[in-house]
Amino acid sequence: MVDKSGSEPVQIEHLLGIVRRLRDPDQGCPWDVGQTFQSIVPHTIEEAYELADAIESNDFDQIREEAGDVLFQVLFYAQMADEKQHFNFADVVEGLSEKLIRRHPHVFSPNGNAQQEVPIAVSDVSDSWEKIKRTERQRKQQSGILDDIPLNLPALTRAQKIQKRAARVGFDWADVAGVFEKLEEEICELKEALVEGEEAAIESELGDVLFCVVNLARHLRFDAETAMRGATRKFEGRFRLMEEQAIVSGSRLEDESV
Repeated sequence: MVDKSGSEPVQIEHLLGIVRRLRDPDQGCPWDVGQTFQSIVPHTIEEAYELADAIESNDFDQIREEAGDVLFQVLFYAQMADEKQHFNFADVVEGLSEKLIRRHPHVFSPNGNAQQEVPIAVSDVSDSWEKIKRTERQRKQQSGILDDIPLNLPALTRAQKIQKRAARVGFDWADVAGVFEKLEEEICELKEALVEGEEAAIESELGDVLFCVVNLARHLRFDAETAMRGATRKFEGRFRLMEEQAIVSGSRLEDESV
């Protein structure tokens, strides 16, 4: 057991020691020793979603546990990298600290000390953030404003992120009414494609409808992925209730009407 009275650095060092032991070729866990960066990625994604589920359930005991699982992923990657002398956990922490200070010049001075200035408006923070991100993209030789958006993001999340970036340079509707008009247009085009019956065209038009719905979520200031998870949970709850009622009444779910 970890001594809860210990300082954070002591507890972190203890945790790092556990991860090192798990990866020890002679005394570690065979499963952990056999993992690679590539093989761990699905687990990292799964742990992130489990943390999101815990947050949306407002279960703080579960949030604490799942946050620990996400932290373990970071420690595991750092340990594997350290074994090949690429970087270690201290490098990760140092890089993160430097990035947070660099991206918040309204909070920290360049040397990392707290600024004594009056807090600025959120709009000013957003403008400063975009300038800083642009500089970082240039340093990484990423000339386009969309270049650093990961390809492996969930489709709705990636669509909304791309739309948000494009909106920053004025590629957007003036208000939500324009989005509704575009959505109606895309639905009409989907109906036309259905009449024509060409599968590729139907899929393309369906994608346009979904993309437009994501834009609608953005204009309404909702996260499309979160809204979809909520709608799915709502349907799931109703469906499970129907299953239970069918069992109680002795009827078959297949015989029930939608």
